[in-house]
Parts: sequence; C-alpha cells; structure tokens
Amino acid sequence: MSVTVASYNIHKAVGNDLRFDPGRILDVIDEIGADIAVLQEADRRFGARQATLPAALLAERGWQVAPLAERSASIGWHGNAILVSDRVTLERAARLPLPALEPRGAVLADVRVDGHLLRLVGAHLDLSGLWRTRQINAIVDAIARQPAAPPVLVMGDMNEWRLRSPGLASLASAYPPVPLAASFPSRMPIGQLDRVFASRSLTIEEAGVHRSALARRASDHLPVWVRLGAVPGLATDG
Repeated sequence: MSVTVASYNIHKAVGNDLRFDPGRILDVIDEIGADIAVLQEADRRFGARQATLPAALLAERGWQVAPLAERSASIGWHGNAILVSDRVTLERAARLPLPALEPRGAVLADVRVDGHLLRLVGAHLDLSGLWRTRQINAIVDAIARQPAAPPVLVMGDMNEWRLRSPGLASLASAYPPVPLAASFPSRMPIGQLDRVFASRSLTIEEAGVHRSALARRASDHLPVWVRLGAVPGLATDG
C-alpha cells in the first residue's frame, strides 16, 4: 500500500485575502498529490449548511465524497468531510457523535487501497479544553466499537497547542502522534493545531506541512499530510 492522506481545515474556502475560492482549495490538495483528503470547515455552519466545495467541481476534479452529510446541501457532518480519489475504494462511512456545548462531531471512513483496508477518522474539536478531552475519549471509544480492526489514522484540527494535554495524551496512548511542524496561522505558523495520529502497524514513509505560496493564501490553516507505505502482515480481506 502506498497512499497520501491530507488533513486540511479549509476555512469554508475563504482565504487570507478574503476571497471565496473553492477551486483554489482543490488546487492546494492537488499540489500535495493527495489520494484522500480529510477536511474541516467544508460546509457553512448555519442555515442549510451549504457545502463550500460544489459537487460539480468535486466531480470534475475526480473526487468522490464520503456519504456523511445529513443535509442535501452539505458534503460533511459538522463541517467534517472526506474525499477520496479514483484509486481508493470507499467501503463505508459513519458519523461519530461527540459530547459538546456547541455542535461538534467526528467522521469515519473505511477505505481500501491496493487491497488493504484503512480506517480514517476526521475531527474538528472544541475550543474548550474540558470538552476537547471528552471528545477525544469519545472518539477513542467509538473507534473501539467499530467492526473489524484495520489500521487507523486520526486526523484533523484538534484546537490544542500542547501534545501533552490530557486529551491528546489519551489519544496518543492509543495511536502514536506523527511528528509535524506548526500549521496555524498559515501566513506565519506558530501553532501545531492540525495533527495526525496513526496505528503502530502503519508505515509512515513521509509526513509534513504543505507550505506553498498558494496554501498560505487559500486558508488560515496549512494542510498536513502523511504518505503511508507497505503494512507488513496486514491482511487484505479486512
């Protein structure tokens, strides 16, 4: 298995120049060469929760949207969406409710790449440390309740500056963190808010923060990415 997975808070496709430009977001993802994109803030927050990446544009650019939305105008759930390219087979998707004062949720997708099953979890966590810890514990518990047990990538905007915070520490004990540099704010990153956690059975060939000039304009966050290599002993039947 060799696959590149990106996590990106797209800020509702509004860049630092205050322009709404969904095509620019997809251009940034293309720069990374991602096969899978785990997105945050992919829908507007109020009203019909209109998707900020139009369905026609996604189809034109070769992206399939994981069926996570509850509303016809959305592509995600609480802004969390997962896109897969044509070299990835999407097998199932699920919404993971989280405890929260404000609307929050995580999403899950099982995908198959070159015969290997991979579980993806995307999240955009609360600004409150107390609620973040509760949400992370809920995510770990929800993953444990899922059918089968393929390797897992947990990705997203964790809204946490400290890896050793109580919430992230509990997540890291189950899924070790992938070392990444700061990704927020995109013009001059100082905060490592966008994080990736991976099962020990996964081989991380490369990982990084995408810092192109386009990415610095397209959103207030820079995307982060991991490239997965072969998984020794991983069964291909899931």
